[in-house]
Amino acid sequence: MSWAFFIDESGQDRRASPYEVLAAVAVEDRRIWPLIRQISDAQQHYFGMRLFEAYGREAKAQKLLNAKTFRLAAQMEPISEADRCRLAHELLVDGSRVSRERLTALAQAKISYSRFVLRLAKQHGAKVFATIVPRAAPRPVRADALRKDYAYLFERLYYFLNGLPSDPMGFLVFDEFDRSACHLLLEQVSAYFVRTTNGRTRSRLIIPEPFFVHSDLTSLVQLSDLVAYTVSWGVRLHGMDEPARDNLADIADDILRLRFSRRLESGERQSGFKVINDLRPARGRK
Repeated sequence: MSWAFFIDESGQDRRASPYEVLAAVAVEDRRIWPLIRQISDAQQHYFGMRLFEAYGREAKAQKLLNAKTFRLAAQMEPISEADRCRLAHELLVDGSRVSRERLTALAQAKISYSRFVLRLAKQHGAKVFATIVPRAAPRPVRADALRKDYAYLFERLYYFLNGLPSDPMGFLVFDEFDRSACHLLLEQVSAYFVRTTNGRTRSRLIIPEPFFVHSDLTSLVQLSDLVAYTVSWGVRLHGMDEPARDNLADIADDILRLRFSRRLESGERQSGFKVINDLRPARGRK
């Protein structure tokens, strides 16, 4: 048995998003394909087509769950599932067929679909993890070493694996972005697992070389994007002072129910979420 950790991020441009979030969705190997199939079926059910077919690229959470989506969804009473799918599909196929009813149906379908795939993830035993950095957090001058938010994320993935029976292995699956940036991240991750004490310990359970995939074609990386976006805008933990969007409250609760959490015999609680207020190295804060 092994676990895949599908990893994506939100708010990395540090512009509008209140928090920079690195999120991981953990899925046991034997559950990956059934979950992917059910997510595909869900898109067919809610939109009458795959979202990649509709947009020609990844259906980012920013498109599915932005404030405009909730405003449009609330402009009419809930539309029946059959009519909602038909109207949403008509607008996705032909964007010129804009009407109040179709816009409402598509917006309601986006919200319902997002909540449904999170319920699917829970049914399949998925767990979510996130490191959360305020937009204004101090950052290191040098950017050649692996950032603290990645290291803290790997720490939590290790805690999760280490507490499972038989010590299963885990492997990392990242969204593929700019090729040179992927090579840099690969080098940083490898150096962390090979050259640092904590990294060498965690490489016992986490394979040090990550995989990179196109998120346009990978449903579970898209799911981690949904988690990252919602954590940034809707989840609020102790130490997170930025206001949350009220319209994301239900989806935020869905994600918190998926969060990894474990209480040890010592009474200490391990959590899958970590707020990091300063990304500079602890020694000298350089």
